[in-house]
Amino acid sequence: MSPRDVSPEHPPVAEDPLCLPGQASPGSARPRRIPATWLLTLLMGLGPFSMQIIIPALPTLAGAFTVPYATAQMTLTVYLIGVALGQLIYGPLSDHFGRRRVLLVGLLIYLTGSVAALVAPSIGWLIVARAAQAAGACAGMVLSRAIIRDVFPRDEAASKIGFVMMGMTVAPMMAPLLGAELGILLGWRSIMLACVLFGAVMLAVAFLRLPETLPVVQPLPGLAGMAQAYWQLARLRSFRCYTAITACSTGVFFAFTAGAPRVVMDGMGHSARAYALAFMAISVAFGIGSYVAGRFSARMGLERMLRWGLLLSSGGALLGVLIQCLMPPQLALFFLPMAVVAIGNGISQPAAVAAAVSVRPQLAGTASGLIGALQMGTGAAMTLVASALEFGAGIGTAAAMAGCALGAQLAMRGARAAG
Repeated sequence: MSPRDVSPEHPPVAEDPLCLPGQASPGSARPRRIPATWLLTLLMGLGPFSMQIIIPALPTLAGAFTVPYATAQMTLTVYLIGVALGQLIYGPLSDHFGRRRVLLVGLLIYLTGSVAALVAPSIGWLIVARAAQAAGACAGMVLSRAIIRDVFPRDEAASKIGFVMMGMTVAPMMAPLLGAELGILLGWRSIMLACVLFGAVMLAVAFLRLPETLPVVQPLPGLAGMAQAYWQLARLRSFRCYTAITACSTGVFFAFTAGAPRVVMDGMGHSARAYALAFMAISVAFGIGSYVAGRFSARMGLERMLRWGLLLSSGGALLGVLIQCLMPPQLALFFLPMAVVAIGNGISQPAAVAAAVSVRPQLAGTASGLIGALQMGTGAAMTLVASALEFGAGIGTAAAMAGCALGAQLAMRGARAAG
């Protein structure tokens, strides 16, 4: 420990057995190291990567297990539910035990779930394994946001989240293509093998390179305390509105994700590879929006970024309804509105998340978990809605997207009124 680390205000602390020498333990007065951006990007991208990689193989899963397509799609819906529930737990635990050790436990759960999915003998087993996979993967999503808020102020945190999200777009951009190619060449189990390998690498890298950033330990709440902490946040109108913005914006994306494979592969007759290649444009568009957020959030402020981002997202969703109602089915026209939505989401999501977790900075982990849970819960609900409305023509998907976009706009009006 260098002399500058020791002062009356910041005394030395006991080493944490899960921290490397020189890293701060939970409870030190302030974080000593800022985690590498690439590591935060990988951690945040683990959940989207594992979710997206299996989507092109859903028709293959239905055939392999001789079940309806809707049953195979439960591997996506249950994954989202697992992410939602897991985030409610990780936030409060990380506020007490520290970001690092809770994240390592989450990665271990992810790796175990991935192995179980690899050897799944039935669709039921696979669905349960995907839930465990999701419960582990969401640790990276929750704690990456909390870590950023630990080490950066409010507006700078929005910028940093934007840059991390920009890099994170590589995961959902490449995952469907990787899943499609692996499914075609080696079968669906090779997709789960890729998750096993990725999880093992991430666990090793996080153990070696991730420092602890929790500045002050919060009391372990217990079930009653957790409920009280969530209630504290839920009582704040500004938190409710910013969280609703993120949830509804996420709902637009998952409505598209649920309906698109059926529209593209069943309705239009394209291959899984064609779907994966087209989906890459969505990830690129989201990356563009995230770059704009990272570049301009600190300069322009959260409110302006939110307004412009939501304007683009809503416009894209309405454009989708018009195109599906007035134009003949075409792959490019089907993906164009979602690309506009993705740019808007890339701009607005970092601002909304940073604003929400800044309402009570001392509960950043809890707030991040609750935000993520509501995002994924909304996403899971929209997969069911889009599946029920979509019959292959694209209109049901577009309608579900437009409904979520309208919800985000209403939440933005509430945020303005809350001040």
